[in-house]
Amino acid sequence: MGMSGAQSASVDDATSAYWNPAGLSLVKGSVQAMGMHSEYFAGIAKFEYIGLVAKVDATRAVAFSLTRFAVDDIPDTTELVDASGNINYDRLKSFSAADYAFLISYAVKSKIEGLRYGGSAKVINRKAGDFAHAWGFGIDLGVQYEKNKWRLGLMGKDITTTFNAWTFNTEKLAPVFSVTNNEIPENSTELTLPKLIFGAGHKSTIGKKFTVMPELDLDFTFDGQRNVVVSSDPISIDPHLGIEIGYDDFIFLRGGVNNIQQIKDQEGAKSTIFQPNMGIGIRLKNLTIDYALTNIGSQETLYSNVFSLKLDIYKHKPSTTEK
Repeated sequence: MGMSGAQSASVDDATSAYWNPAGLSLVKGSVQAMGMHSEYFAGIAKFEYIGLVAKVDATRAVAFSLTRFAVDDIPDTTELVDASGNINYDRLKSFSAADYAFLISYAVKSKIEGLRYGGSAKVINRKAGDFAHAWGFGIDLGVQYEKNKWRLGLMGKDITTTFNAWTFNTEKLAPVFSVTNNEIPENSTELTLPKLIFGAGHKSTIGKKFTVMPELDLDFTFDGQRNVVVSSDPISIDPHLGIEIGYDDFIFLRGGVNNIQQIKDQEGAKSTIFQPNMGIGIRLKNLTIDYALTNIGSQETLYSNVFSLKLDIYKHKPSTTEK
């Protein structure tokens, strides 16, 4: 998030399972564990992530990831009024609207120097309290190529189209929906169409200790016209631009922009807005701490905080006497 999601070409840790699974083959340790906590819209929604990567050998890696994005403590007023028509606040309950995703990922370094590829199979579970739930399945595929100081990435998200089959608890919904003249929903299937992400980055060294890594990602969507920089039907293109400046492989400063859109005011005049991001990372031997601050809501009061911890674990190498 510190680099505004410009990651498909440069990502090289456990989060590659999401950004581009090809990057898993670059994980430094024999095993890497990672966790993230973020709060969106001033804490209204929370996004949690845990991931584990294990190197199979020098060229292959496998990863397991779990994400949860949810809005918790939503008031449930369906039973607020008792059978006598009285409001009884003791009957007030709460529920969560949550999306879970479990990913199994695999990455390989090709025999072609600088080329690597990988994929993620994901199982999705979505819940809206006791009212509705859905199960889904999808596949992501990714490729990275590195030559000299250039890094290229291509990521296909939901490449097979991700299907989510919804089931509604009509027995719980019927009493309130009939009183309020709302139509009771029927079981349905939700489709997430494929999206292609192309990224290009360039990592250079300044002096002996400074590194600079800018990256530009382009999101190609195929579900009709969107309010993005290149807006057309059926293909739209949404750019992400980020940069990372590192010092001595110890501290990293990050920044970026994305969500570039045109909006109209009450008089119909158009203006361009964008989402700024910034972040910082610190590496302490095998432990990395990252933080990002972003303004997802595009309003001054809706800042979102993203924290993550990453731990690299190296296998013990036996000494000559132990052998």
